[in-house]
Amino acid sequence: MSLRPDPAERLNRARADLRMGVPVVIAQGGGGGAAVAVPAETLGAARLAGLRRLAGDAPGPLALAITARRAATLNTVPYDGDLARLAVPADAGVDWIAAVADPARDLDTPLKGPFVALRGAAAGGDAGPVRAALALAKSAQLLPAVVVLPLADGAALAAAEGLGLLDADEVRATLDHAATLAPVIAARLPMAVARAGRVHVFRPSDGGVEHYAIEIGQPDRAAPVLTRLHSACFTGDVLGSLKCDCGAQLHAAMAAMAAEGAGVLLYLNQEGRGIGLANKMRAYALQDQGFDTVEANHRLGFEDDERDFRLGAAILRRMGFRAARLMTNNPAKVAMLAANGIAVAERVPLAVGHTDDNAAYLATKAAKSGHLL
Repeated sequence: MSLRPDPAERLNRARADLRMGVPVVIAQGGGGGAAVAVPAETLGAARLAGLRRLAGDAPGPLALAITARRAATLNTVPYDGDLARLAVPADAGVDWIAAVADPARDLDTPLKGPFVALRGAAAGGDAGPVRAALALAKSAQLLPAVVVLPLADGAALAAAEGLGLLDADEVRATLDHAATLAPVIAARLPMAVARAGRVHVFRPSDGGVEHYAIEIGQPDRAAPVLTRLHSACFTGDVLGSLKCDCGAQLHAAMAAMAAEGAGVLLYLNQEGRGIGLANKMRAYALQDQGFDTVEANHRLGFEDDERDFRLGAAILRRMGFRAARLMTNNPAKVAMLAANGIAVAERVPLAVGHTDDNAAYLATKAAKSGHLL
């Protein structure tokens, strides 16, 4: 048996590198070229200078890659369809790059253009490695904006500089594949809402964050279990934020399970609809400027919702359940459970936590995300 890391392990190692500002090299199979990439958010001046030194021998210019969502905000053309590659001016420093990448700075630096959007041969190579780099940045919960430089020989640079080397197709396939969840430990936990509580910890095979199942009572594995898929919300669950209804939903769901005598609350570490707490705070800053929750996500470069509800179905299956009575106002959760082997016998509405502070937020969820409120 080889000791070499598998694709998921290489990808997780690359995530850690990107979060520290260490570049990675991503190659496209079939002669599609390669690129060295580093997130705009973690790029330092020294590494930017290093990329510029390499640019003299590169088959294309140094570029800042952003998603089509962010490109729409900047009024520039995403020639690659789902992404745009913007030439980095010769005199631009890390501050310019950060200002283009981070919409929370748009009011501070409103004049950033004009931009030169690259396409075809002028971009210096296939968009495959760039697309993979953006997906990797998203999965690391960084802003989806990466500085990229096309390379004639990606493997040579990776070897010379000690950088991680990934295959673009392998990155996308690994990210698209649902991670296998393994149970780590389960232990009894008496809680204020129910003394008969038990916490199960599940660890994904790809090295990602752990997820939890809180089992109340002794639910019958042969019957539909009262279930709540709850995405972690530090601001709502812990701080009692009035900007959302998350904390109220969490406590109401657990109270309902305690009243019934049985249930399972799945606590999934997918903060901010899967974009992470830092990006969620960026979205909040944009909401203070007048944008709604969906518009804020788009300006950041994300889609409306980046969560993976397959995780919830996987945990229920590992715990021996095959059907659920799902406490949710989100039809997408019902559809995702059903598509992944968990029959939803009933959707149980969870209309709590409405306040004057979150009225606009809830209205946007209903109008743009289809929530049944």
